[in-house]
Amino acid sequence: MISILRAGVARGGIELRQTLTTGTDLFTYLFPALLLLGTVFFMRNAHVPGTTFSLGASTLPSVLGMGLAFGGLMTVSQQLVVEREDGTLLRAKATPNGMTAYLIGKAVVVGGMTLLSLLLQLIPGLFIVGGSLHVSAVGWLTLAWLIPLAFLATMPIGAVIGSLFENPRNMSLAILPIFGLVAISGIFYPITALPGWLQGVAQLFPMYWLGLGMRSVFLPDSLEAVELTHSWRHLETFGVLAIWVVLGLTLAPAILRRMARRESGSAVAARRERALTTIGR
Repeated sequence: MISILRAGVARGGIELRQTLTTGTDLFTYLFPALLLLGTVFFMRNAHVPGTTFSLGASTLPSVLGMGLAFGGLMTVSQQLVVEREDGTLLRAKATPNGMTAYLIGKAVVVGGMTLLSLLLQLIPGLFIVGGSLHVSAVGWLTLAWLIPLAFLATMPIGAVIGSLFENPRNMSLAILPIFGLVAISGIFYPITALPGWLQGVAQLFPMYWLGLGMRSVFLPDSLEAVELTHSWRHLETFGVLAIWVVLGLTLAPAILRRMARRESGSAVAARRERALTTIGR
């Protein structure tokens, strides 16, 4: 097991270095961060309803939580679909314990780039919103369990989503519902402004809880008043994310094994042929 872990970490390290030195990959990770910083910039002079606190400062921690969710859900699923089509997954399957090492490597590269994106949003964002945000000792402890839970709760589900699509062009079928969850999860505006049934839907998914957890880390306790139940709900945040961890780690291995069994040279060739036919039209 140690050798598999070592191979997976080495694979992820190589991919991470390649990503950091490839302009297209860097643009894919950094451009969304720039867009979100622009959103925070234009919201900086607005206020959270019923308070004098900057809406931009309130939104920045939520955006950081959304970034953690997107790293696990979107990036993992998109890379899995692309590497299934180009044969990378088939090559991993053909080597002993290759699929396990592949998934460990994917966790390393996606986790590394997601944390880098988080820092690239956080550091300039602190300058944009001024001195409105701070992290207490309790906040650092919250980050210590929130970030690992964020990856464990979202990456397996991202892998499951990616295993459902053979064609990268069909990923929009998954992207649209995820953006819908962003809209109702209190990322850009307090969730208390939404109808009760939408609040209930949002609380079923990790996006809301990651945003709430990051707000609890960076925002003053006085902002608890604009949250549901007027509290940061740390126990509920941990519990819901833990349920998603168990769900993901239960479903993902079985679904990925089933997908890997169906991979073959002929299947990869057929997907390439369909892609070439589509491009030629």
